[in-house]
Amino acid sequence: MSAVEAKTKKPTYRMTIDFGEEIGQKTSCGAYTNYTPAELVGRQVVAIVNFGAKKMGPELSEVLVLGVRDPENAGTIFLTTQGSVPNGSEIF
Repeated sequence: MSAVEAKTKKPTYRMTIDFGEEIGQKTSCGAYTNYTPAELVGRQVVAIVNFGAKKMGPELSEVLVLGVRDPENAGTIFLTTQGSVPNGSEIF
């Protein structure tokens, strides 16, 4: 995964996420104040790709990255796997 700041009103990142060969790469926007863009490179996250695209200001989000609210600073903490899994693995 890679991330850069997005052009939205709230703090967000434009992320490119590798979902493996079958699904390809998607772009997502999300407010994640607990991470710098450098900390997101190579990180595996749990995400949903079949919700359809959503406009977020001037950005288009094609992915829903799952996370939970951090009670300390109201940021978001990504949901991840306990170990490395193939990119694009099905969630069930």
